[in-house]
Amino acid sequence: MLVCVALFELHIPHAQSLKDKRMVVRSVRDKLRNLDLSVKEVAFHDLHQRARLAASFIALDNAAADAVLEKIQSLVQSNGDATMTGWTSEKLDFDETASL
Repeated sequence: MLVCVALFELHIPHAQSLKDKRMVVRSVRDKLRNLDLSVKEVAFHDLHQRARLAASFIALDNAAADAVLEKIQSLVQSNGDATMTGWTSEKLDFDETASL
């Protein structure tokens, strides 16, 4: 079992206010949640044109995790209202046979 986290930054060039930014962030977040992910804005809350979001999910194997990470990256990059300026992801492997 893998716990996966993707962290990415967005530049929102047309945002002139936090309200403009929130509309874009909400749109991206909602689209990602349709993939059955947990998504949260994690930094740059007070900047109009910059956002950092984190998405997390559980996968059974590396192939499934990589497929979802690709979908996340593709969906965020295809968003016309914001440009992805940074991306990183981590996969944490848990041994499900370990006893507690």
